[in-house]
Amino acid sequence: MKKTLLFSVTLIAVAVLSAFQFLNVVKVSKANRPNIVLIFMDDMGYGDLSCYGALQYRTPNLDKLAAEGIRFTNFLAAQAVCSASRAALMTGCYPNRIGISGALYPNAKVGLNPDETTIAELLKEKGYATGMFGKWHLGDRPEFLPTKQGFDEYVGLPYSNDMWPVGYDGKPVVDADNRKKNFPLLPLLSNNDTIQEIKTLDDQAKLTGIYTERAVNFIRKNKQKPFFVYLPHSMPHVPIAASAKFKGKSKQGTYGDVVMEIDWSVGEIMKALKETGTDKNTVVIFTSDNGPWLNYGNHAGSSGGLREGKGNSFEGGQRVPCIVRWKGVTPEGLVCNKLTSTIDLLPTIANICGTKLPEKKIDGVDILPLLKGDMEAAPRKYFYYYYRRNNLEAVRRDDWKLVLPHEGRTYEGQVPGNDGFPGKAPENHPFPLALYDLRRDPAERYDVKEVYPEILAELQKVAEEAREDLGDDLLKRTGKNVRKSGMAQ
Repeated sequence: MKKTLLFSVTLIAVAVLSAFQFLNVVKVSKANRPNIVLIFMDDMGYGDLSCYGALQYRTPNLDKLAAEGIRFTNFLAAQAVCSASRAALMTGCYPNRIGISGALYPNAKVGLNPDETTIAELLKEKGYATGMFGKWHLGDRPEFLPTKQGFDEYVGLPYSNDMWPVGYDGKPVVDADNRKKNFPLLPLLSNNDTIQEIKTLDDQAKLTGIYTERAVNFIRKNKQKPFFVYLPHSMPHVPIAASAKFKGKSKQGTYGDVVMEIDWSVGEIMKALKETGTDKNTVVIFTSDNGPWLNYGNHAGSSGGLREGKGNSFEGGQRVPCIVRWKGVTPEGLVCNKLTSTIDLLPTIANICGTKLPEKKIDGVDILPLLKGDMEAAPRKYFYYYYRRNNLEAVRRDDWKLVLPHEGRTYEGQVPGNDGFPGKAPENHPFPLALYDLRRDPAERYDVKEVYPEILAELQKVAEEAREDLGDDLLKRTGKNVRKSGMAQ
């Protein structure tokens, strides 16, 4: 009897212990799935944060983020234009691989192909709550919207905030020859439904606050489960406007006010993470879709001394600020000068969160070793600078960059506009073959192809590999490994 009782007690003890061990395994497993907050700016230049050299305003929350994490100095957007850049971010692919180029207009029949795998879809399969709050710009037809691309919740604009029937003066367009006259009013969407029409600059001034509030609420609501927050702000893309709380606060005018409000938004996100106890288990990433739209003058940002800006394959168009902070993992205050790109975020996030990579070929590489502080690691060696539909305009190996002959946008020698009005930016400026050593010449001013013929030959081979894979419209070449965009029925 006693033996039976003892045996029963022992079984119960083992069962209880096993249950506790199971719960602990679940707890550890859940704790090993970090939350992801990805903040994506629109047209923010390399020199637009005070920790990157901005003047006449400060960005204390972003400076603190950099002090507590890693600040990248050689981080490239995949292309220097809205839709292409966002397609690359979401899929880890060069945008021309998946058939996305330029900036999609309202009611475009083209969108991100639902057959492509997004960051949101990868994480949702792993049990993440996925929310997006801000600008989408990967197709505004219902089949292309965020809720069909892996996001549980979405609030934001389906495309850029300048795609509306309003002129540079903030008044409705009346000129029949102006293509904006036929644009619909900007729809602020909640999932697939319009909840408000953005009609004025005062309406635009509320967008940063709306996105921030929705993102904070999503974090609070999902604090008990892993979450992915994608916060792509509509600004500082023109037209720019700051809320009453920030209007007139900077010494740089409206542009500085807008950036200060964005910095406040980052502070609100960080505050929400701390208050919900998720701060120590959240990877926060801050970066931009491309460089500044320089012909807008005082309503544009700074390339930080890099050559050219948005819509151009020189460094001012594609090198952008990037800060990553993961408490306890990223070394504090580290500066990383290694070549990295937005296409590297998907495979890195996949590794961090324990998800499988997409089945289809991607172009990103895992940069987790850099996030952990291994500055000897060099996960990315090459980069292809494509623009327009499929023009190969430059290639890069480490700090060497070969600019291929092409015509493109230039801001140099042009008088910029002011107060919301653009200056000229010719699109057919000829750029000759040139080799630059970005280590000594980040502004791409001194062509050294005659000095380093062996580097020239090597990078010409890299360009040929790019053409074989992805094609090149400049040489009428079709790539072997490109896929189609989504097409509306």
